[in-house]
Amino acid sequence: MVLWTLFPIMLAFISFVGTWTVYGIARSNNHVCSLSDWSGENFCSGNTTVNCCYVPTISTSGTYAPENSLFTATINAGSFLFVLFCVFHHAHVLEKHPALSMMSRVATLMGLVAGLGAFVAGNCNPHHLALLHYLGAAVSFVCICFYTVMLTALTRKCQLSGLEHMLYPYRVVSTIVQEQYLYSHVSAVFEWMLSVNLQLLEFSFAAEFYYFSSFMITNLLGKRDEQKPLMLTLS
Repeated sequence: MVLWTLFPIMLAFISFVGTWTVYGIARSNNHVCSLSDWSGENFCSGNTTVNCCYVPTISTSGTYAPENSLFTATINAGSFLFVLFCVFHHAHVLEKHPALSMMSRVATLMGLVAGLGAFVAGNCNPHHLALLHYLGAAVSFVCICFYTVMLTALTRKCQLSGLEHMLYPYRVVSTIVQEQYLYSHVSAVFEWMLSVNLQLLEFSFAAEFYYFSSFMITNLLGKRDEQKPLMLTLS
């Protein structure tokens, strides 16, 4: 069970290190402006595309070579692990609190759609496939907002680790804290803040995954034992 604790930690670690490494490479190649640069003097606008840099959003940080390959790999790995995270957490809720299965099922659906949206955004370069990229990013953002809110609500209702009295207020905070260049730069800063908040939220689920076991995955493969008596009687 201790090994399962590493799963949400690995998810948060890969997402955090991957995205910030992409930003670092993009910054070193002057593809994006510094997050600490509020002047906007070198900001690319209009026909100015030489000797300038773009607003440092997560998407623009992964637009150009060589960092775009690492960006795609990071998003693909993060999306895959996030989908597994959603499924495993749902199995854990089914095992401990089957009465909340419907709420958990809706939350899981939101998480799966969010993972799919992130996958589309990561594999559609905004420079070449802007519509698909931003559509995937928008779907992922909206669904991840609903998912984190529902996970926080489930933290209050479900006793999975016994630490919910500490985890619930922490996850509430992680869920909420979420001129033209000035506005764009502010939005980029908040986008990175939301990304870090999500990674910290994922990291906190190491507490629940400490009590997770692989046999709980069987809850997803059929009806629970409590729902089978009638079927066994009829057979």
